[in-house]
Amino acid sequence: MGNNKEIRIRKILFRIMIYVLAVFIFIYTIAPVVWLFISSISTKAELFTIPLRWIPKEPTFERYAEVFLGSSTTMSGPTHQFIPAFLNSLQVAALVTIISLVVGIMAVYAFSRLRFRGKYPARMSILSVQMIPAVVLVIPLHILISRVGMMDNKMTLVVVYLSFVLPFVVLIMRGYFDSIPYELEEAARIDGCNRLGAFFRVMLPLSSSGLTATTIFVFILSWNEFFYAMNFTTTIASKTVPIVLTEFASKNAIEFNLMSAASIITLLPPVLLALVFQKYIISGLSSGAVKG
Repeated sequence: MGNNKEIRIRKILFRIMIYVLAVFIFIYTIAPVVWLFISSISTKAELFTIPLRWIPKEPTFERYAEVFLGSSTTMSGPTHQFIPAFLNSLQVAALVTIISLVVGIMAVYAFSRLRFRGKYPARMSILSVQMIPAVVLVIPLHILISRVGMMDNKMTLVVVYLSFVLPFVVLIMRGYFDSIPYELEEAARIDGCNRLGAFFRVMLPLSSSGLTATTIFVFILSWNEFFYAMNFTTTIASKTVPIVLTEFASKNAIEFNLMSAASIITLLPPVLLALVFQKYIISGLSSGAVKG
């Protein structure tokens, strides 16, 4: 009886510890976003009040209107550029996501199902690109892009982003394709499907959860990219949201309220995607971990 009681106490304590850690991680994760939102609806005076005021006395959403309408009188440049930059980011992220998935899934299928000479070196050469720091590539890429006259161009960002997103797709999706029994594809081919038909009717539906999770991660990678966009864009014709956010800070002042409001708006697309498809992300990550 005594041993059973001790075991129950240990289980209860362990469960309490898990809940406490979960609450701590949740607070640690969500606190910066909450403070960002509080900053966006506070006045500048309240942000610099000592002691710190967590809940503003007179919350206002004027900063969001300024970001959307570009009506800021103090720093009109970033606010007028935010919506065009937001649309640029959407276009670039969408194109990168679509192209990387179409090309990457075909490559993953070839590595998973086909036999050809140089298969292992080819796969390792693609994955090794993930290990190269971006700072090593920026100078040769800058020289190449300048010579072909593609600086300050959204398509340049798409091509450059594909260089690190495509290996990511191959790395992630290979686990899903390898976990699908080859017999299912053979059965489809016996029933009359060719290899392409079996790919669309068997492989893609069975890897849909992994495909959804990979799509979201690829979109977030493209949406948040800053380093290459900073080096290869100069005008609002191709600037993305991360670049415009940095421009709310000038030599004379930093518009914390406007920057916070713009940051909250910037968070919405990836957060909404993650919330809508969260069950696919969880199931996709767990199924993709079966085989590496």
